Amino acid sequence: MSISQSYTKITEQITINISKKLEKPDYNMIKKRYSVLLLLAFIIAFSAFKPSKDSLEEVFTKINQDVLLRGRAYETLEAATSTIGHRLTGSENGKKAEEFAYKLFKEYGLDVKYMPFEVETWARDTVSLSIVPRNSDNFRDIPVVALAHSPVSSHLKAPIVDCGDGLDTDFEKVKDAVKGNVALFNINIQLPENKGKKNLHRSEKTALAIKYGAAGVIIANSVEGGVLLTGTASVTGSLIPIPAVCVSVESGKAIRRWITEENLLAIIDMQNFSRPIRARNVIATIPGSSKKHKKEKIVIGGHLDSWDLATGAMDNGIGSFTVMDVARVFKSLNLRPKRTIEFVMFMGEEQGLLGSKAMVKKYKEEGKLDQVALMMNLDMVNNAAGFSSMGRNELKAFLDDMGQRIKKIDTTYANLNRGGAGLHSDHQPFMLQGVPVCSPSGSFPIKAYNCYHANCDRFDLIDKKQINNNVRFTAMMLYALADAGELPVKRLNDQETKEFLIKQNLKQELIIGKDWRWEE
Repeated sequence: MSISQSYTKITEQITINISKKLEKPDYNMIKKRYSVLLLLAFIIAFSAFKPSKDSLEEVFTKINQDVLLRGRAYETLEAATSTIGHRLTGSENGKKAEEFAYKLFKEYGLDVKYMPFEVETWARDTVSLSIVPRNSDNFRDIPVVALAHSPVSSHLKAPIVDCGDGLDTDFEKVKDAVKGNVALFNINIQLPENKGKKNLHRSEKTALAIKYGAAGVIIANSVEGGVLLTGTASVTGSLIPIPAVCVSVESGKAIRRWITEENLLAIIDMQNFSRPIRARNVIATIPGSSKKHKKEKIVIGGHLDSWDLATGAMDNGIGSFTVMDVARVFKSLNLRPKRTIEFVMFMGEEQGLLGSKAMVKKYKEEGKLDQVALMMNLDMVNNAAGFSSMGRNELKAFLDDMGQRIKKIDTTYANLNRGGAGLHSDHQPFMLQGVPVCSPSGSFPIKAYNCYHANCDRFDLIDKKQINNNVRFTAMMLYALADAGELPVKRLNDQETKEFLIKQNLKQELIIGKDWRWEE
């Protein structure tokens, strides 16, 4: 009903009421009725002028325009990599990174807090690897990088045993030879007989080596050009009992050639640092606008920490600084979806998902984990072109539908959504508690992919347009999820979570990683 129609109807009603009382008019009564009807007219008029909530497409358009005109992910990541450098958890640089994120959230006008937690920090000192034939002094020094969480001090001299790709079947073939010796294996699947098999994380392969009695580990990288890879060799984030190192793909091939010629000994010397420290997740919050959904929250996060060989621009500056710019967009546009959103910068991911594990543990102890309706994780997300529903098909249908609406705003959005679940990032602790998880997905230039965990992971790998695509499309999907009347997925109970993980073929990895909590 229009305002003029409302006024006409009210006027007619007033006339009727007055006419009914013409014979014996009661002017006080007429005055009261007129006042009530006039007040009603003002209420209707005010309601007509009250702005309605923007449609989803209107919100998407605003997000798109804001990022294209005012996006800051590229600039803030450049500032962090140039003024801080690496962001190793437990280091002075790690502390500076936490403070950088806190101040940036504050600058954007968000409510922000630290969530401290204690970790056993690890940092490298010195390491060397020499190869020498048995009963010879013909030493060959091999370029090498120590893997976390190798022992604080280690001196090992032992024969090298080729353990193929480091899968359980590979270790089983050499189980009688590997005990007490140094296991050499590939970081990726390389052998024809293992083609099509699921690869394991370097920490899981190291855990298998320890299980089979190896005294040390040499992992051969798969990237050509002498690239050395770092990362953790521990499934728990605690120190492992044997030294673990990485060599280049070229060195790995050379060692294997030498093994066929003569028995080789590996001499590994290393010194590292390890001590308990306090690290901090950084959490910014936008409260939900709906009373019905006020106890529900969506956690969107990315790990702020990085390894110390470079500045961690791709891993995971591109993910964490995307999350911070998504927060800026929501605050800049005053977007208040139904559900509360927590924007989280996790620390300690590289050393064993320490920050996300601490957050889940804290929320569980405080009875707040049930409030987390969904977790969206951004780890090495570049040029977002779709989303992974992490094994929840009902969520994938929602992502497909919302993706079609995003394509109306920008036809370059590919809407390539996938469903399989994986491990080894900050979504894992949430998923293991039955919380639905998802993640944007995209593509990497080969140059950037080859710098994973290496000394070339620097800001010159970052493309401004591609990181802005992360921000635009992630912000749109986040708003759609946070403002949905009902989310298409619910938290799984303990039995449902167990069945889900088995169906996703994750049980064996979780057993190796000591994260399988169900008795068989």
